[in-house]
Amino acid sequence: MFSRIFIDRPRLAMVISIIITLAGLIALTRIPVAKFPSILPPQVRVRAYYPGADAETVAKTVAAPIEKEMNGVDNMLYMESTSSNDGSYMLTITFAVGTNPDINQVNVQNRIQLALPRLPDEVVAQGLDIRKRSLNMLAILVFYSPKGTRSKIYLSNYIDRYVKDDLVRLKGISDAYIYGERRYSMRIWLDPRRLTAMNLTPQDVIAAIRSQNIQAALGSLGAEPIGKEQQLQFTLRTKGRLKSADEFKRIVIRTNASGGVVRVGDVARVKLEGESYITSSFLNGRPSIGMALYRATGANALDAMKEVREELKRLSKHFPRDVDYKIIMDSTRYIRASIHEIILTLFLTAFLVILVIYVFLQNWRATLIPSAAVPVSIIGTFAVLLALGMSANTISLFALVLAIGLVVDDAIVVVENVHRLMEEEGLQAREATIKSMEQVTGPIVATTLVLLAVFMPIAFVPGISGQLYRQFAVTICVSVIISAICALTLSPALCATLFTSEIRLHQRGPFALFNKFLSLSRRGYVAVAGWLLRKLIILGVMFLLVVGSSFLLFRSIPRSFLPLEDQGYFFIDFQLPEGASQARTMEVLKKIGAEMKKMEGVEDVITVSGYSIFSGIAPNVGFGLANLKDWDQRKRPDLHLQALVRKTQIKLMALPYVNAFAFSPPAILGLGTTGGFDFRLEAREGQSP
Repeated sequence: MFSRIFIDRPRLAMVISIIITLAGLIALTRIPVAKFPSILPPQVRVRAYYPGADAETVAKTVAAPIEKEMNGVDNMLYMESTSSNDGSYMLTITFAVGTNPDINQVNVQNRIQLALPRLPDEVVAQGLDIRKRSLNMLAILVFYSPKGTRSKIYLSNYIDRYVKDDLVRLKGISDAYIYGERRYSMRIWLDPRRLTAMNLTPQDVIAAIRSQNIQAALGSLGAEPIGKEQQLQFTLRTKGRLKSADEFKRIVIRTNASGGVVRVGDVARVKLEGESYITSSFLNGRPSIGMALYRATGANALDAMKEVREELKRLSKHFPRDVDYKIIMDSTRYIRASIHEIILTLFLTAFLVILVIYVFLQNWRATLIPSAAVPVSIIGTFAVLLALGMSANTISLFALVLAIGLVVDDAIVVVENVHRLMEEEGLQAREATIKSMEQVTGPIVATTLVLLAVFMPIAFVPGISGQLYRQFAVTICVSVIISAICALTLSPALCATLFTSEIRLHQRGPFALFNKFLSLSRRGYVAVAGWLLRKLIILGVMFLLVVGSSFLLFRSIPRSFLPLEDQGYFFIDFQLPEGASQARTMEVLKKIGAEMKKMEGVEDVITVSGYSIFSGIAPNVGFGLANLKDWDQRKRPDLHLQALVRKTQIKLMALPYVNAFAFSPPAILGLGTTGGFDFRLEAREGQSP
């Protein structure tokens, strides 16, 4: 008999359980922590920029060659692109779930190389940005000038040079995107009348700037081969690229025979400004620069955000005067709150399970044996999850909550049978345990296999649903298997060791009353069951009523892929009439941000003009994110997420000439924009938008 080994060697059983528990404890320190399992299909993003081109030109000269070559790339599900009037182009290729993101990126780069010869030279000179796209937004940071002494251009360049790269290098961070970016650029506004008067074209100015604003490699003096009399060697270095507006103004465009010189300053206005004014961000209605941080796939969200906070704290010590930052959206805040609630539920469930066991067994020794299976099974499960590349998330932790009631079943069977044999046959603990294991080993294995047969098929469900609930099935199956191991090893060893005398039920006190109540309940149940078995028609009618009412209730309950929860923030999307200028859009967003900041329950509001979650890049659109106060400060029903969304929508509807609406984020960012669905209207016959 297998269990006899551990009855004779209880230390071996304890060592096995200790090893399982230690492996789980080590895994707990290393396992990734996330809100949900990683279920999103991998994506690769391609960005290009055609200066001065409109959306139609970008679509014909940039999008068409790239997308023609991209057709048929391995494992591609679909692709979608956006061509904007500012000359920007963005292509997103979505690949099959489970494919390698690095291989997908290499395949896309190879296809882009085939399209490069057919792209405009201006696009190739700007360069194409090809990278894996992460939808796991970790946080949104905002940098601002509290006293207003720092311009947005200054803030943007400081963040780009001294903050962004340091944050992206952190473990667990895959990418960072700056909202309202203003990189330094020398902007040259040509005067058409002066160009015409001097018989010049814009191409003449461009050619002059290109030829005179270069970094030249001049070589060296005194290098070999040279005569022996040469004693010194010098590396030549020139000033190279121009740095100030005055230097650009002095660039010579043309000279004539009489000595006349035409410079850039004669036909243009030159100023150091921002490279792009496509988007602008505001914090509570005040100018700011936003930055979105994205978590790397498989990284621990809590550890990554902890490193971000520590790095920002370190970097902020060296910030210039009147530069500060705020963390507007922290996705780990909801993760921490969710996991905290689940852990509390986990401990409460374990306490109630142990309490129920003690109430029925009425002996602390008997209670200790099945209770020991709980920590071993639950903690040991994390070792297997880590080995399988899974994470600790709300799905797997919820499975552990359910598993607590399952993992004690096998141990209870062992304890109750040992107790029965000691009571009915007068056996000593060791003999009763040996005989008990001969009787219950088969049923324990059988019940374990039945549970595996119930939950294991969930792990093989295809698609996104399968990816989401696979960890649920694996978690329960692993915990049940470990509990069966404990029931066959640890439980008999403890029974033979701890049971030193016959177990008797209490004859006095509260337990005596409970035993009487239980006995009466048992007799009543047997009587009712016997009567129903004699009235099969009534039993059949009752069964049909229960099944029918269950079906009707199921039909009446709203269904969704995942429940909508209060994640501590919500989005706002804006669209002004077609043709509205960006300046007009910015004024509307500043006003909205300042008004929403005054709402009770709202902590901060960041608004971004020039970019819409639904419409992409355009001067007449924008979006916002309202970060709410902590849940402890929003316990009133009118301060819950949906109530605040409704209040915001009422305010937005009062705005003239603005199509705006507020909505809560999807349960999983990337699965739809709002509630899990995305709709696209296709022009299959080439109709214009």
